[in-house]
Amino acid sequence: MVERSGERYSIWSLLKHAMGGHKGWERAWRDPEPKKNYDVIIVGAGGHGLATAYYLAKNHGIKNIAILEKGHVGSGNVGRNTTIVRSNYMMQENTPFYEHSMELWRGMSEDLNYNVMFSPRGYLFAACSQASLDGLVRRANTMRLNGIRSEILTREEMMKEASYLDYSDQARFPIYGGMLQPDAGTARHDAVAWGYARAADQMGVDIIQNCEVLDYLWSGERIVGVKTTRGDIGAGKVGIAVAGHTSVLAQKAGLQLPIESHVLQAFVSESIKPVVNHVVVWSATYFYVSQSDKGGLVFGGHIDRYNSYAQRGNLANWGETMQGLVSLVPFAARLRLLRSWGGVMDMTPDGSPIITTTPVPGLYLNGGWCYGGFKATPASGWCFAHTIANDAPHTYNAGFTMDRFEKGRYIDEAGYGPYNHLQ
Repeated sequence: MVERSGERYSIWSLLKHAMGGHKGWERAWRDPEPKKNYDVIIVGAGGHGLATAYYLAKNHGIKNIAILEKGHVGSGNVGRNTTIVRSNYMMQENTPFYEHSMELWRGMSEDLNYNVMFSPRGYLFAACSQASLDGLVRRANTMRLNGIRSEILTREEMMKEASYLDYSDQARFPIYGGMLQPDAGTARHDAVAWGYARAADQMGVDIIQNCEVLDYLWSGERIVGVKTTRGDIGAGKVGIAVAGHTSVLAQKAGLQLPIESHVLQAFVSESIKPVVNHVVVWSATYFYVSQSDKGGLVFGGHIDRYNSYAQRGNLANWGETMQGLVSLVPFAARLRLLRSWGGVMDMTPDGSPIITTTPVPGLYLNGGWCYGGFKATPASGWCFAHTIANDAPHTYNAGFTMDRFEKGRYIDEAGYGPYNHLQ
């Protein structure tokens, strides 16, 4: 596979093309016809699939790769989230994995030669009870033991960090204090997809859009390719990274996964002047809010409780989420809602992901991301690429196997028990 030359983005290339009216830019990635055979096929051109292909090429020298996407690049969950990036986890399997992801986020724009707009504005968790604050102290200590910066804040310190929250005597949920991960923040989700797509393409990876996978090609008990709407395509290995539709493609290979698909809604308000400096979360309910570079408040809450593959939700969760917003940020009651959207979450019984080989030779699985998909994008791709290339997990994803559910070895970060809809 021949790599593309690929013009490097820089101030000098910007000035050069400005002289020509910006008419000479090269396409960010090609739109090739699928070949008959590849060494590896990745199903899904979202963040995880694109990152996997990129790290397969960069870290393992495997460049005869096709990424198959039934829609267009970034049309799934990578473009349907609230852009939060953090690593404030406690479980021994999660903590190093998500911190490795943070390390990759910090250097991603330079690595991909594409500005993903990573903004380490801080992740501020407000505690609405003494018990919640005690839990945050425990979490902060765990993070510090793993080399992750965290700070416990008193009520007075919270008022200095986020004066716009409701600290009044009439507050529905009083704020006792909080925890800050100062290195966490947000990134631009579209830019992440485009950056990985461009970088993978420049290394020779074929990105095949409008190519839905219908079934698998078999040689005995081994998968040797896929049947698609654009014909049969052979492959030495096939990796699945399709978020909420993971169980659908797994069933076609005879696998029954412990995954439920639910809709997660998100919202953005009209633009206002900068006021919310952090990503803010609170313990009264599952609710989070940040402010985009365009000025809108971006916020969300719980998944819809019923199973669905729709990319829109229902009014019951609208009401719950809006209550969370106006209870935490009272002035938001005067804002107009600009738009809402939904993404399809693949929820596991313990709220932790699956990155692993499978019992089916030639098939590899990346799914079960629940709420954590976007922030995990680089580490997920890094570890999935390692697993595909070596038929063995990386140290960071060694615990994310499917047999943990059979053995009862849950990675239950939230402590809700084996209930998908609660995770």
